[in-house]
Amino acid sequence: MVLVKKSDSKTIAFYLQDGVEVLDFAGPMEVFSYAGYKVFTVSETKAPIKSQGILNVVPDYSIEDAPQADILAFFGGNASSAAQNPEVIEWVNNQKDVQYHFSVCTGAFVLAEAGILNGKTATTFHSALDNLESSYPKIDVRKNVRFVDNGNVITTAGISAGIDGALHMVAKLQGLNAAKRTAYYMEYDNWKIGDGLILTQENPYKKTISATDLKPFIGRYEFEDGSHVEIRLNDQDVHLYARIQKVNYPIYHEVGDTFSNVLNEPVFFKRDISNQVIGYALSQNGKVYKKLK
Repeated sequence: MVLVKKSDSKTIAFYLQDGVEVLDFAGPMEVFSYAGYKVFTVSETKAPIKSQGILNVVPDYSIEDAPQADILAFFGGNASSAAQNPEVIEWVNNQKDVQYHFSVCTGAFVLAEAGILNGKTATTFHSALDNLESSYPKIDVRKNVRFVDNGNVITTAGISAGIDGALHMVAKLQGLNAAKRTAYYMEYDNWKIGDGLILTQENPYKKTISATDLKPFIGRYEFEDGSHVEIRLNDQDVHLYARIQKVNYPIYHEVGDTFSNVLNEPVFFKRDISNQVIGYALSQNGKVYKKLK
């Protein structure tokens, strides 16, 4: 699991209704749980619900006893049963200390009915876009986007787009490298970093290192087991990776000559007096593994 600082840790309430789409909530749940957040489920009652008519889910809480959460999340699949339930909408509006609202697919209709999307820009499942636009004229509905970030409200398109939105949330809260490590762990290769509509200054993709700045680190190095490791450049995602026994392991830039690996362990590159990269260490003052070429 990715370790998070206490100040970064969040509690996330997943509201699930009977008929909820499995991947709508399971994808983001995988993202947030690996990223180190506490996720719990809520429904109108504690009675078991059935996701897509297949998966039985027993909610952790009902709206009567659910604890406060930093983030409220809503998902598609029979979302109208939640959006048109006055008791659920009242519960949503009574959560006064929520820092972020998050929706996947037609879960946006719950946020719309609660008035949370009024005056904001949003998206939803492709076949529900026109309905959202006509039913809630105070919302600027956007098409052909994976997610929309208003700052404290994030809505996503359908099903798999929820994974993209959740990774974006992790990037906002913990930094881009934490999101990259999460996507790597999940083997989620569909993520196009920053592929969404971001309407806030909290853009985690602005401060990134260029391919030109990464080139001095490319080369062949000694490895701790006595073999060699190749440090190469991934041009598409602009990050380094270590090729060890024919397997590629990403290395993410942190600051200066310090990088981190997929386990969030530091890698310290070293330079000589002429500012040439000469090797790396796995601790600040540890053994230096030399750059061979």
